[in-house]
Amino acid sequence: MRTVKVYEETWPLHTPFVIARGSRNEARVVVVELEEDGIKAVGECTPYPRYGESEASVMAQIMTIAPQLENRLTRDDLQTMLPAGAARNAVDCALWDLASRKAAMTLATYTGVTLPHTLVTAQTVVIGTPEQMAASAAALCEKGAQLLKVKLDDHLISERLVAIRAAAPNATLIVDANESWHSEGLAARCQLLADLGVAMLEQPLPAGKDDVLANFIHPLPICADESCHTRASLPALQGRYEMVNIKLDKAGGLTEALALADAAVEQGFALMLGCMICTSRAISAALPLANRVRFADLDGPTWLAVDVEPALRFTTGELHL
Repeated sequence: MRTVKVYEETWPLHTPFVIARGSRNEARVVVVELEEDGIKAVGECTPYPRYGESEASVMAQIMTIAPQLENRLTRDDLQTMLPAGAARNAVDCALWDLASRKAAMTLATYTGVTLPHTLVTAQTVVIGTPEQMAASAAALCEKGAQLLKVKLDDHLISERLVAIRAAAPNATLIVDANESWHSEGLAARCQLLADLGVAMLEQPLPAGKDDVLANFIHPLPICADESCHTRASLPALQGRYEMVNIKLDKAGGLTEALALADAAVEQGFALMLGCMICTSRAISAALPLANRVRFADLDGPTWLAVDVEPALRFTTGELHL
């Protein structure tokens, strides 16, 4: 038998995280702890209101399968017992952690992956005035950031991006519109981004309203985030996106995320690896995918005032492994 613990944690942020849908001052995560044969393992997820999730709903989902978990539920069985989402992610990652610990290996080694010593990760420039965002970009680059992820809503697009590019002339820029743009004017905005040397545009249109991207000629790659959760999402993305952003909370865990990565590459998509605001536990669970992606956006723990122990080691724009 296994013992199972499910609980919620709240982690304060050192700086408010501002995106198109509002501002957050703390991270709320749900943790699954398993103990089997004297070995303890852990998985973490971040419930996302955008997908109808809350800490309470995710914990309730997990508790529906607690008896099976205690009776040594497998990862394969889990895929059919819970839908893709945060709840399944926490359980799936706990099961992966348990298996790797039983084998006395790191998760990366257990999955057959050799990680680089240093991984470049995006550092996020949150929404603000053009002056605030430019100052943030400059400060991040001064500290060593090479890849900046610029959050945008539907306002002051050119003003913000021109200011950021002037402040960070050598940085690689990717732009995340978080579903906030509209089809009207999209072509002009894409051209502006290309003219400013932006490397990629992420999810400009709302998921479910991105059919306008079909056969839409654009001068830079467009990445699906909210439009891509699992392998089942891929057929609808053909001809609309060149890249997909894989997040364990969307995919429902590492098991589906690995399968999604394989299927996406086979179908011609480039990969991005993303995260929610989370602790180092959640980033550690995603690392088997890290050396397969064009862009890694794994700065979630860097927004926390304090991280779990033992924490991964981040410097500005880099994750040291």
